[in-house]
Amino acid sequence: MKSYSLTRRLVITVLLVQLVSAVSIAGSAVAYERHTHFRSFDIMLRGRADSLLGAVQDAEDAADNVMLDGTEVSLPTEDIYEVVDENKRLLGQSGNWTGLDAPHSSLKDGSFFKLRLSGKHYRVLKIAGLRMVDPGDKGGGIPRRVTVIYGSPTESVWRAVWGTVAFYAMTSLALLAISGLLMFWLLNQGLAPLRELAAEAAGVSVHSWNFVPSEKVRMTKELAPLAGALAAVLHGLERSFMQQRQFVSDAAHELKTSVAVVKSSLQLLSMKRRTVREYEAGLERAYLDCERMEQIVARMLTLARVESDLESNVGLSTTDMTHSVELVMEQFETMANVKSLQLIVSSPGEVAVKVAPEELRLLCSNLILNAMQHSPSGSAVRAVVRRNGLTAELCVEDRGAGISPEALPHIFDRFYRGDPSRSRDTGGTGLGLAICKAIVSKFEGDIQIASTVNVGTTVTVHFPLDAA
Repeated sequence: MKSYSLTRRLVITVLLVQLVSAVSIAGSAVAYERHTHFRSFDIMLRGRADSLLGAVQDAEDAADNVMLDGTEVSLPTEDIYEVVDENKRLLGQSGNWTGLDAPHSSLKDGSFFKLRLSGKHYRVLKIAGLRMVDPGDKGGGIPRRVTVIYGSPTESVWRAVWGTVAFYAMTSLALLAISGLLMFWLLNQGLAPLRELAAEAAGVSVHSWNFVPSEKVRMTKELAPLAGALAAVLHGLERSFMQQRQFVSDAAHELKTSVAVVKSSLQLLSMKRRTVREYEAGLERAYLDCERMEQIVARMLTLARVESDLESNVGLSTTDMTHSVELVMEQFETMANVKSLQLIVSSPGEVAVKVAPEELRLLCSNLILNAMQHSPSGSAVRAVVRRNGLTAELCVEDRGAGISPEALPHIFDRFYRGDPSRSRDTGGTGLGLAICKAIVSKFEGDIQIASTVNVGTTVTVHFPLDAA
């Protein structure tokens, strides 16, 4: 698909709107100027027709007729006129008069009409007047009705109208050109922060996550939310990529180590003849490492399943957190007896949360197993379930060696082994707390760890209570 310029499109759109406005203004100007000029023109026609009517005088003949005294008026040579009396007797007419297509009687007195003579367009007025013959006689004189038809060419009027409209049109076009250039410059200046944001975003790649919007972008009200959203998304993507790379690297390292141990154990057994006991011990070591690889793969699959977008928390049934903790405690009771550990559950009763039952049990088992693995013999692991406002709270406490302050920020990272106690001797894979973090995030909860070296560790989980 062909790309386009947002600036050019905005300028063209605004110019088209202005052009439509200019055309509308020009049309309105034509109507207004035509009305104004022809109104003045009609007044002029009436004035000249009245002057012509005033030039009709007594003919001083026996029949008491009237006549047109041409010396009394001075009219433009391009005008046309005709003066007749009530008996249709012609009193006078202009030299370029060729007559009307319709008789005088069909025309309304005081009306204006159009006429075309010799290729010219005229606007014509018909007026009727009364002239008195011998007004000094008894009875006030003899009335004589006179009809005047007077016209003038409209070419000069239309020339004035179109001249005014042309001025408006040229002025509008000039303003369009100036405003177009000015708008293009202003839009370029106004869209500069957007171009800066686009250029900054274009520089982001898998190998370079540096995204720092300029001060101008951050100060632009419309772009600040977009810049913030992009920065947050890119930060999350960068972290996800780094975690993925670290996860792949750590998983490969873990599996490689176990494979190397199995391989070396088998090589040692095959180098020379061994006793049955030595073969059994070697095979047992290989079996334990194979079992560890199986645990790592199983935990990796579990973590991928929990983080998968294909699984949704919509429409989940209510799960009792207390019941889930008690089931896990019963499951680990035999292991606790072997390690001489005491498992304690404290709860006010049923505490309902909107979490999938199997994933809630997986969370509890990972937390409790982790606490048992790091608890010394003869100590207690306590799980406390309670309501805290609008949330359900689960606290798992142990009295183990604790976690150093330097390791706490990374404790939820996959395969993280900053704490010396999380070694291969405990049987851990380094994925338990990462799985817990994924489950808590999936169901809109939070998880926190507080630990003091040589005192113990407390893991606190919060989930929203089920409103039902």
